[in-house]
Amino acid sequence: MSHLTLTELESRARALRVLLFDVDGVLTDGGVYIDADGRELKRFSIKDGAALALAPKFGLVTGLISARASSATTARAAELGMQIVMQAVGNKKQALADVIANHHFAAHEIGYMGDDLVDLPVISAVGLSACPSDAAPEVQAASHWISRAPGGHGAVREFIEVVLKARAQWDDVLSQYA
Repeated sequence: MSHLTLTELESRARALRVLLFDVDGVLTDGGVYIDADGRELKRFSIKDGAALALAPKFGLVTGLISARASSATTARAAELGMQIVMQAVGNKKQALADVIANHHFAAHEIGYMGDDLVDLPVISAVGLSACPSDAAPEVQAASHWISRAPGGHGAVREFIEVVLKARAQWDDVLSQYA
């Protein structure tokens, strides 16, 4: 589903230099596992990870903005080589402003995928916003594009694929595996 025409979506995608993601409910299914010793565990999609590892090869910086801090998130971001990792963020709109200032991006050069109300200030401020299929109704209404997949189950992969196709880079992706 898209709230933009295909032409508008492609135009916005071509302008992107960075893709930012919420964690819980986007990179994960929103569940948190806590073992008997109080250690937090999260389930991340390998498909999402493959796309996140692929994006920088095609000129896209990747990162995350999360309201919660988690060692599992830190480990996953490091494994994927994510360049922007912001956790324990109290104000995501301010975090976005910090990304813009510190990395010299313009708002229209940023894509963001979020799933809940705390993400609305960022969703309304970036060049291309997206959400998983199970995002809050208010987030779905505000997003430019909605994945067919729920959070933690390929929504990130689908978004990155849409961006790379709009940028006419998908054939280059496929040629790496042919």
